[in-house]
Amino acid sequence: MTVDPVRLSLVQNRLDHISRQMGWVMMRTARSPIFSQSHDFSCFLGDAGGFLISQADGIPVHTGGGGLALRKLIAVFGEAIEDEDVFLMSDPYEAGGNHLPDWVIARPVFHDGVRVGFTCNRAHQSDIGGGAAGTYNPEATEIFHEGIRLPPLKLIERGTVRQDLWNLLLLNSRTPDLLDGDLLAMLGSTRIGMERLQGLVADLGLDGALACFEGVLEHGDRMMRGCLAETPDGIWRGSDTTENDCFTDIRTEINVALMVKDNAVTVDFTGTGPQMKGFKNSSIANTMSATYMALASFFPENLPRNEGTFRSVTLVMPEGSAVNPRPPAPMTMNTVFITHQIIHAIWQALSDARPELACAGWGRAVHPISAGRDSARDRDFIMYHWQGMPGAGALDGRDGFGQIGHLNALGGLTIPNLEDYEQLYPVRYLKQELRCDGGGPGRWRGGTGIEYAVETADPATFYFRSEGLGPPSGYGAHDGREGAGGTVEIVESSGDHHTPPAYGARQYVASICRAQSPGGGGWGDPLTRPVEAVLADVKDELVSPESAQRDYGVVIDASGELDAAATAERRTGR
Repeated sequence: MTVDPVRLSLVQNRLDHISRQMGWVMMRTARSPIFSQSHDFSCFLGDAGGFLISQADGIPVHTGGGGLALRKLIAVFGEAIEDEDVFLMSDPYEAGGNHLPDWVIARPVFHDGVRVGFTCNRAHQSDIGGGAAGTYNPEATEIFHEGIRLPPLKLIERGTVRQDLWNLLLLNSRTPDLLDGDLLAMLGSTRIGMERLQGLVADLGLDGALACFEGVLEHGDRMMRGCLAETPDGIWRGSDTTENDCFTDIRTEINVALMVKDNAVTVDFTGTGPQMKGFKNSSIANTMSATYMALASFFPENLPRNEGTFRSVTLVMPEGSAVNPRPPAPMTMNTVFITHQIIHAIWQALSDARPELACAGWGRAVHPISAGRDSARDRDFIMYHWQGMPGAGALDGRDGFGQIGHLNALGGLTIPNLEDYEQLYPVRYLKQELRCDGGGPGRWRGGTGIEYAVETADPATFYFRSEGLGPPSGYGAHDGREGAGGTVEIVESSGDHHTPPAYGARQYVASICRAQSPGGGGWGDPLTRPVEAVLADVKDELVSPESAQRDYGVVIDASGELDAAATAERRTGR
């Protein structure tokens, strides 16, 4: 059936709106601040065969591999998928999961007895057991240390909750109250999505709806092939590294070759280092997601966010490597690192092929998770230090965002409100301000990163996953320079100072956590940045007078004003 392109556009927009509606429901009904404030979840829609037709809401790394999870579900249950069933899954090896904390709720959608699709929510749970509170165990050496593993399961059968399974899930969490409320929110979100999708099918008719669902996938395919048609044929290479395996300083390279030919691309990770001892290994679903979001974010923003967009993409992921490990390798950290490295490697390869679209690199994160007993409220707490997020890289025409969050989210992860956190946890914030000289110098300056300090009133265990600790991690583009590296320090109430490891768990008495989050890279020659912009940055304390002169050739006099003559001389060399 040929579908009018205007109708296809309207259908894609409506599908995307359903996805966003599901997200709004989730934010307003979830119990955990991880969802209600940070938005660490994603909603997506699949067709009857389990191929994504919309992933408009949430965090890109969640959803790119969502179709793989749906197809695993279909393979397991087949004809036993019935109306009013709801499924749950998470395992990276058996269920197409990114990592264990990201649970997928998948609700099949029927119209007149015919399955027409799925409405889904993939969400990072507050705690799923394992060896560390808060789901991230930096001391894990196998997946069994990381929490409960969920193959495709039927959580609701013909409208009836399997209470025994529900009880099992709650029993395996340190925060069962949060998990209970969040699961209910996920179920409500997918039910709203189901009702909206059924309404769309009713409006289009069964045959018309199925034709449109395939039509939006075909349109995505055409759009991506159009981007690849403008990309020169050839082999384009990129690389990034991680400097430790969470236990020792072992360098692991993420190497990628993009082979562009005939409006298609093979993304080949041959040459990537072997799987790591620690929890930074990337599952197949996560590597898929990271690859897809690297491509989608590099090319023009009008690319449809459906799985058809990536029909022209073939992945080669060597088994036993860091991008396709053998079980029981741990991998909870993979959605952040090594996703960051995968995206950077692909961006660098694409930047050689399409330099006009090049983006500077983003800073890596340094913020920890802390957990303990809140003595004032007489309850356990698990707190993510989201407010210490890094800065983003610059683009041609735009400075990098000063604080944006993990690269895997591209801004989809919201930085929570400080005042709210002070009401929820035994903490007092001392500082959260943009960092001076953190952003990489360039015509367009990199994001600055953050100066961060928070006081915890009670003893706590800190779980560190500070990939951005030390050397710069946000590379420059087009003669722009790299952003500053990150630092973390713990000062206990006893007066003891500690420099924590990049990865690991440490117990402290009441303490202050101080951090400088890394900055993003700059774009373009810093000497071409408008003088007025540099002067404004100096007055805003984003760039020091010393950096203005050294990096930008802009001389600031003792009164804090521009020395125009000295600046002209320094910039022209005369």
